Amino acid sequence: MFRIALGSMMLLIAHPASAQWDISGSLELEARIFPETAAYAEQDDATLSPSIAFQPEFVYEWDERSDRLTLELFGRLDAHDDRRTHFDIREANYLHLGDSWDVLVGISIVFWGVTESVHLVDIVNQTDGVEDIDGEDKLGQPMMNLNLFRNSGTYSFFVLPGFRERTFPGDDARRRGPRPIDATRATYESNGGQAHVDFAFRWYQTVGNWDVGLSHFSGTSREARFFPHIDPDGGVSFRPHYDLINQSGVEIQYTKNDWLWKVEGMSRWGHGDQFFATVSGFEYTLYQIIKSKADLGFLLEYQYDGRSKDGSAPISPNDNDIFAGARLTLNDEDSTAVLGGIVVDVKNGTTSGLLEAERRLNNSWKMELEARLFLHADD
Repeated sequence: MFRIALGSMMLLIAHPASAQWDISGSLELEARIFPETAAYAEQDDATLSPSIAFQPEFVYEWDERSDRLTLELFGRLDAHDDRRTHFDIREANYLHLGDSWDVLVGISIVFWGVTESVHLVDIVNQTDGVEDIDGEDKLGQPMMNLNLFRNSGTYSFFVLPGFRERTFPGDDARRRGPRPIDATRATYESNGGQAHVDFAFRWYQTVGNWDVGLSHFSGTSREARFFPHIDPDGGVSFRPHYDLINQSGVEIQYTKNDWLWKVEGMSRWGHGDQFFATVSGFEYTLYQIIKSKADLGFLLEYQYDGRSKDGSAPISPNDNDIFAGARLTLNDEDSTAVLGGIVVDVKNGTTSGLLEAERRLNNSWKMELEARLFLHADD
């Protein structure tokens, strides 16, 4: 699958002197190209699938920018995937900045993690599964977040009311599995369902060349297990089930000259037996290659996941895999960058490739190219 997107950025400051209002946003025109025919009868067999997305952001600040209101919306209209036509509130929150602390109340997105190929510890926000298959796009999460900034590190506390169910491609979507997912009939281990309140904590500190993070999450899993269901027409679909889990995580990055050494690890209870998963590797960068301004980085990571295969835990494709890639950054005025890589399953040889490139066309427009190639896939 190939994806081409054009994004337009705009910025308007209503009161430059006081900088109280910031209105910005993006408009994206996207064309997805599927070179091969559809695999299943229910899928739309169009080779070209266009869509349009918008993402406006409104920020109001006062009291010397110690207080801030943020509203960021997202919406997409897709020509062929009904579920990919969707709307979400990415952010709608109030933030107060204190001398050595801050507090946020509302809907927001936070990111944890250091590795490139998989983010094991990034668990606060739910994945927006209809946007892409890499798990990078997230849904807004209701939260109360308190951050304490101390010499010993940053201490972050989260209360997370209101669970967000993962979005899945529709029956007619090209990027779906062999069985459709009936996301409207999700079930929960918690009697409170989506009303269950989750909690999370993270400590983060930089010491010399080391960046270290420790985290813990307790609540409804962002990953779902799937149970088959016989539909009235005799067809089989999967229904998501969300378990209660506890997950402890660690993230470490060590910077030394041209090297970045990275590791993420997590241990989880609640999906069958307690299990451990990790992603570790490095990024080595050659700066100003061939006497130019360009930098070339090489990435290598190993993915391991020890969860049970008996159905008591969600399926993970990143259980015994190697990711190898390269990143080219031209450092030019147009911010041109290219990332390419492959993921190979050590056990069965399943191989997938990715290519991501972006370049600014002018002050308002940017072009992105993304390709997903499945060179050999195990059933």
